[in-house]
Amino acid sequence: MFTPLRTALLATFALTTPAMAEVNIYSYRQPELIQPLMDRFTEETGIPVNIAFLKKGMIEKLRAEGKRSPADLIFTVDIARLSAVVNADLAQPVTSDILTANIPADLRDPDNRWFGLTTRARVVFASKERAPEGVATYDELADPKWQGRICTRSGTHAYTVALVSAAIYHMGEDGAKTWLQGVKANLARKPQGNDRAQVKAVWAGECDIALGNTYYMGKMLGNPEQVPWADSVNVVFPAFKDGGTHVNVSGMALAKFAPHRDDAIKLMEFLASPEAQEIYAEQNFEYPVAPGTKPSELVASWGTFTPDPVNLMDIAKLRPAALRIIQEVDFDG
Repeated sequence: MFTPLRTALLATFALTTPAMAEVNIYSYRQPELIQPLMDRFTEETGIPVNIAFLKKGMIEKLRAEGKRSPADLIFTVDIARLSAVVNADLAQPVTSDILTANIPADLRDPDNRWFGLTTRARVVFASKERAPEGVATYDELADPKWQGRICTRSGTHAYTVALVSAAIYHMGEDGAKTWLQGVKANLARKPQGNDRAQVKAVWAGECDIALGNTYYMGKMLGNPEQVPWADSVNVVFPAFKDGGTHVNVSGMALAKFAPHRDDAIKLMEFLASPEAQEIYAEQNFEYPVAPGTKPSELVASWGTFTPDPVNLMDIAKLRPAALRIIQEVDFDG
């Protein structure tokens, strides 16, 4: 979906000659979250960056445009969306020593068709009053001690599907299904709302623990109305018994028919630099991925954890099985 302004911007893209130095981005991330870095890149290189924000339908639009597409880079969140772009044959590989050095192997496509920029952990927000200890492992979410005490968003949301996919990787399909049945049995209410709504429910006493992404804590602390919600919980980092804490990724891919390929790769390499990584991560309350980089002081205050080392493409491949299990369990029912 496009606003009139974005539609006009795309029309401008289409009229641009390939020889002009610029980079055009199709983004599922809101422009204000990435614009500061684009401005910095333009200051350093003189190459302008245009951002078209899409709420949905990116793959359909890229397919319809084909070789006429003005898109050079694709920005999105969640491994499922990144892998969907790759599976639709809408991204091209990039060979770059800078990207290889700065983006860990488990956070980029083995065939170099997408690259992670920042990560966020799927954590437990635990009531400081009623459940200060939270849980040590994701397995414990199925323990009967939590019956009627857990809140979460829909089972079909991309974040939940990714977590169930990770559970399949670690527990096998049968084990993950049994686990998910246990989690469902412990829900305080029908899955609903976004991640912030789960923390609000803990604050309101509807449940004692909730699942959510770390960066929502930063967003709540920046909203006066939501500060009490954030202050009511601890951030707890569960892990899989044979792995680490489940993380998801925001990332980028070079569009298959990028008309400004060389400029786009320059931007990709800039965004993978340690300096840009820390700025980007701080802007979004996420974790930078380049070696030697650190999260912001606020994000670091939530605690440390060991990320699950599995390559996210291996998680993405399990998405169909995860959706099947979620439906069989009738998680949202």
